[in-house]
Amino acid sequence: MMAAAAPSPMFDFTLPEGVIGPDGTRHREGQMRMATAFDELAPLKDPRVQRNPGYLVVILLSRVITRLGGLDRIDVKTIEGLYACDFAYLQDLYQRINRTGRSRMRVACPHCEGDFDVEPPPPGGA
Repeated sequence: MMAAAAPSPMFDFTLPEGVIGPDGTRHREGQMRMATAFDELAPLKDPRVQRNPGYLVVILLSRVITRLGGLDRIDVKTIEGLYACDFAYLQDLYQRINRTGRSRMRVACPHCEGDFDVEPPPPGGA
């Protein structure tokens, strides 16, 4: 008998701009989980990815973002509707989470030489 898979680690995020929901509410706070091998392989069969390989990241993000404000669901249309800065932020977060298993970066203070974690700024912004 196989053991049940452990729940995927979850990472909170705040989008630089956010998604405007159907009721006009801006949704910025969300959560992303680590991707599985299946998350990365399954979209390769999708005709949209076969026609345009750049579409892969849209499908990936729609699979791993588990919460975005009070939106009922996060799907491909949600990701397509992101502002470019939010899309870039989420791509960067996806890479950090799935490369290191962490959303924050470890840095050393140049003055005291102590180590601590920081949240990097969104790509292209401060």
